[in-house]
Amino acid sequence: MRPKSLSPIFPARREFIGACAAGSLALAAAPAAVFLSAGGHAESPARINFQIGWLNSNNQTGEVCAKRMGFYEQEGVELNIVQGGPNIDGLSRVMAGRAEVGQLSSTPSLMVAVSQNVPLKCFAVGAQQHPFCFFSRKRAPVRSARDLLGKRIGVSPTSLILVRVFLAKNAIDLRDVTLMTTGSDMTPLVTGEVDVMAGWLTNTAALKILGADRVDLRLWDAGVRLYAHPYYATLQTIVDRPDLLARFVRATSRGWEFAFNNREKALDLLIAEFPHLNAEDERSALDVMLSYAFNGATKKGGWGIMDKDVWADQIELFARLGQFPKKVPRVDDLVTMDILNATRDIRPRIG
Repeated sequence: MRPKSLSPIFPARREFIGACAAGSLALAAAPAAVFLSAGGHAESPARINFQIGWLNSNNQTGEVCAKRMGFYEQEGVELNIVQGGPNIDGLSRVMAGRAEVGQLSSTPSLMVAVSQNVPLKCFAVGAQQHPFCFFSRKRAPVRSARDLLGKRIGVSPTSLILVRVFLAKNAIDLRDVTLMTTGSDMTPLVTGEVDVMAGWLTNTAALKILGADRVDLRLWDAGVRLYAHPYYATLQTIVDRPDLLARFVRATSRGWEFAFNNREKALDLLIAEFPHLNAEDERSALDVMLSYAFNGATKKGGWGIMDKDVWADQIELFARLGQFPKKVPRVDDLVTMDILNATRDIRPRIG
């Protein structure tokens, strides 16, 4: 399928949910609640609406496994995965109390929202390194940031900020490249309409068309250290219901551990939950996704772990790009380690 259009992208700053900021200072000052120990939940299951930022996909393999293997039930949780999409503002739905937990594709959206006093925090991350990548062909390979000079880069509007931050990190002026609007389909790269395509390594179905002629340049390898798939909640939920979030993390981490150790069974469970997915496409995608869910960091700190230094790098880079016109957030404004600390002995250490 061809993209609808290939036109120049001009940078524009989007506004974020300013009205949600009211009451954030009061929430931040509230006393911390006591965590319930594992198995200490109430008899009736607590419902968690889990708002994701995309259509149902392999990104939720761990949650699906935890749901279908009964791990949430064992924690006294009833999980409802609420799919997102291009016309759904997941942040606003979580802020409005329609979902207890949310997940975004990347951390920048959360950073910008918090910089505008939206009372949210990240409490775990699903991908330890961001799988965003620049794809090129061997006839004109892009193996370093400087190789992008003079190139036509295909990028979706939602990923534009990732491309801009990559260029800024590597001191490349926007005028030295041509950014073209595309979707996730790689056809423009095959036909030569663009020289480079930006996209996610986890989108293996779209990447098949490139075959062995593909050259990858990862965001992370070029010095842009961003997390992907951050889990977040409102400050009120973090303060008032930390036990619920701890139960969610315990069950979810077990689901991802199950997927890592039982890939074919995990694939069966995923297709059973989301029948629209293609098993053959998802098999390779699952391997890639698991390689980002678990690495050296999770071997040491367990699934979902976060490094405050990585968050600090993200803040500094986006501040240089002028993405925080209201205030530059601090790391502690963006993340809480309380839920991870409360589940330290349960979260699987795989790497």
